[in-house]
Amino acid sequence: MPRLPLTLACWDYDRTRALLEDRLAVDGVDLTGLNLVVEETFFRMLRHREFDASEMSLSSYTMTLHSEDRPFIAIPVFPSRSFRHSCIYVNADSGIREPKDLIGKRVGVPEYQMTAAVWIRGILNEHYGVPLASVSYYSGGEEQPGRIEKSPITLPPDIKLQPIPHDRTLAQMISTGEIDALYTARMPSTFSTSAASPVRRLFANYDQVEREYYQKTRIFPTMHTIVIRRDVYEKHPWIAQSLCKAFTLAKRDAQRELTETTALKVMLPWLTRHLEDTQQLMGEDFWPYGLDANRLVLETFLRYHFEQGLSKRLLKPEELFAPESLESFRI
Repeated sequence: MPRLPLTLACWDYDRTRALLEDRLAVDGVDLTGLNLVVEETFFRMLRHREFDASEMSLSSYTMTLHSEDRPFIAIPVFPSRSFRHSCIYVNADSGIREPKDLIGKRVGVPEYQMTAAVWIRGILNEHYGVPLASVSYYSGGEEQPGRIEKSPITLPPDIKLQPIPHDRTLAQMISTGEIDALYTARMPSTFSTSAASPVRRLFANYDQVEREYYQKTRIFPTMHTIVIRRDVYEKHPWIAQSLCKAFTLAKRDAQRELTETTALKVMLPWLTRHLEDTQQLMGEDFWPYGLDANRLVLETFLRYHFEQGLSKRLLKPEELFAPESLESFRI
């Protein structure tokens, strides 16, 4: 029986590499994997729908569910997760020493709708008393001028958002003090751990803060999911389950590599200790796929997305995913 040709754009994480390197078969699918950085993947999929399936910003995908054509449908696979306390940068002369000092400040963000920024704003609002509308937001390219929102957004009137000058970057502006803080997924080039650096992290002890956040909330923030173009899915709904199974096996392959002690597969000298510490805090499956294991994190994200004016209504986690991908199965 002929296999369905399918293009998949995704970054080559350890947990996706078995798929991109064609070391793992996808049931019924002849997969062409494209190793692309996330910004390129998101832009090309959102603007031109170039791929049959792709990695996608969770925030950008959620916004598409409020559009008339709803071009994509997701499966509960999360190739990117990250704690984001480490991703709040401040100008050293801004007077910002603790989260509440952000109130009234100028805050840069590459895109207001980006998933990392949704999590940062939500966490600051809920856990540190920094109201969403208490800062002025400035959007634009972090390292290259001219970045704009990938999808149009309409925000509540109390949210102040404006673009930065077309010839400036956020990395420059936080260094010079033109903005006071920056919420971003990528470390800005103007940041340094040197005491003389004009840019520093808000949470210098971010690893401790992020562990405490997890202990308190049991949330490991989801950043990206996997989407299928809806026209492809509607013709072949079975591929949702096939892709779920394949991504789960690829993740299992990566987890097995982390436990290898004969010769370290990753260039971290204390990898084994790091893995053991992580499992002690977060459990054996600290990077779970599927709806049930991620219900709390998804409910929290969707609430933040709605509160920040990016969702027209409060969605339920089930509304994000293809029904076929929610069926329970064991591998």
